[in-house]
Amino acid sequence: MKVAIFGAGAIGGLLGVRLVAAGADVTFVARGPHLEAMRENGITLISEGKQTTVRARCCSESDHLEPQDYVLVTLKAHSLPAAAPQIAKLLGPGTTLMVGVNGIPYWYFYGLDCKWRDRTIDSVDPGGTVWRTLPPSRVIGCVIYPAAEVIAPGVIEHTYGNRFSLGEPDGSTSERVQSLARQLIAAGLKAPVRQQLRDELWLKLWGNLCLNPLSVLTTSTLDRLAGEPELRDVSRTMMQEAQRVAEALGVKFGVDLERRIDGALEVGAHKTSMLQDLERGRPMEVEALLGAVVELGNLTARQMPMCRAILGLTRERARRARMEAQTDRASQNDRSKPTATG
Repeated sequence: MKVAIFGAGAIGGLLGVRLVAAGADVTFVARGPHLEAMRENGITLISEGKQTTVRARCCSESDHLEPQDYVLVTLKAHSLPAAAPQIAKLLGPGTTLMVGVNGIPYWYFYGLDCKWRDRTIDSVDPGGTVWRTLPPSRVIGCVIYPAAEVIAPGVIEHTYGNRFSLGEPDGSTSERVQSLARQLIAAGLKAPVRQQLRDELWLKLWGNLCLNPLSVLTTSTLDRLAGEPELRDVSRTMMQEAQRVAEALGVKFGVDLERRIDGALEVGAHKTSMLQDLERGRPMEVEALLGAVVELGNLTARQMPMCRAILGLTRERARRARMEAQTDRASQNDRSKPTATG
């Protein structure tokens, strides 16, 4: 079975190393210093006190790769529209895509039994470009739980979690989803196949849609966001608004709201992924985690005043961060230019 990891960063690296170690035929698609380090030294995973280094094919583009059996897409959601044409080159007649992105995925309404069936979502797929380029009929959805980080080029540190919940958009237990689950389980990962994957997707998103933006606005860690009464109140209100939207789409929540916030509190003084991206000058997943939720609120005619307010503030913070990053790059370029001598 040929497997390509497209976006071989932290989560892609974790998946790839585990699959290679289990004997799978894996190709990593990555870029920059991370790619060069993988080519020269292999890719190293540090997990549970154990260090594993594997070697596999690594490339920056998919032009010269043959069609794959599975393509595991582990990009940030905002990177998917630009990457879609390269991903499409890996697709043969029987290729399956596992799309493991945070937030609301572009395929959300594919095959969904509701009046918005097969509708695209502009917040994550402007103009439906990804939908057309990467047909959702090929997609297996994935809710990703592990936490991992690229701590140096070619080196991944895995801190907790090993579950990758899988599901067909139509809720079926197809051979392709069961085959992928078997591969992941053989690699030492948990890979339950869910008939109602959207319920699980929303359960994870329920906390992320408030805690991630609030962390960017306050620069606070999860223990503060979930533990301080005033901050917890904001999260609670956002989650209540989002729950009404999700339930209008047929989603069932199997966990109490307060318990979901308490789960974040138990993680402790942890920086959300969005706050980490802000601090490192990277684009943030604002639209996938909150913009799309507000868009679905418009679609279902549900009022979301708190979510709208936080979305507006977070978008502005992201705009300022982009401007600051551009200014920093321009300053660095000026400093690197040789000075004239008289």
